Amino acid sequence: MCALHHKRSWMRSAAGRIKNHEKAMSQDFLTNQFLVAMPTLEDPNFRESVTLICEHNERGALGIIINRPMNVVLDDVLKQLDLTARDLATGAASVYMGGPVQPERGFVIHSPQGEWEATLKVGDNLGVTTSRDVLAALAGGGGPKQVFVALGYSGWSAGQLEEELKSNSWLSVPADAGIIFDTPAEQRWQAAARLLGVDLSLLSGDAGHA
Repeated sequence: MCALHHKRSWMRSAAGRIKNHEKAMSQDFLTNQFLVAMPTLEDPNFRESVTLICEHNERGALGIIINRPMNVVLDDVLKQLDLTARDLATGAASVYMGGPVQPERGFVIHSPQGEWEATLKVGDNLGVTTSRDVLAALAGGGGPKQVFVALGYSGWSAGQLEEELKSNSWLSVPADAGIIFDTPAEQRWQAAARLLGVDLSLLSGDAGHA
């Protein structure tokens, strides 16, 4: 399990970052796209991963890996915020490793977007919230209908993601909320590639990217 001792501050610490990233993205950027790791990508942080790109602009990119469940459930996080889930199913929901950067920070991907204290809108339907209010609503039996909770995020500096795409490390495809919320974690890598009609088991190291 990751350390949970700093969860009281993880929402507050990320809130400023989220609030500063609500500018419109150029069509050349990959916000609201999945990055699907190519089979030859050997970095253990991203091997066979699917990452939702929440922000991509000239300064770099921020993404959340969506297929790395941790040995942590939502109850573990709620307890650190002095919250208690009203029902067992909510408390037992899996928490995911969103990326190797600052794993003490938390991100809630959700639909609908709603109105929360610190939310980055990703496309027309998805939101990424870092404020405590969304978790308080979930604990009380309310909140967004569809929710995905992650600790940590994946980050790229200016131009880095573009270079990785050129080197055939990733496939890119428009994000599908059904894969985030409805598809079992172990099936998301293959399912995301199938959005492009790609069978990852047939790709070689020389395959191109979308």
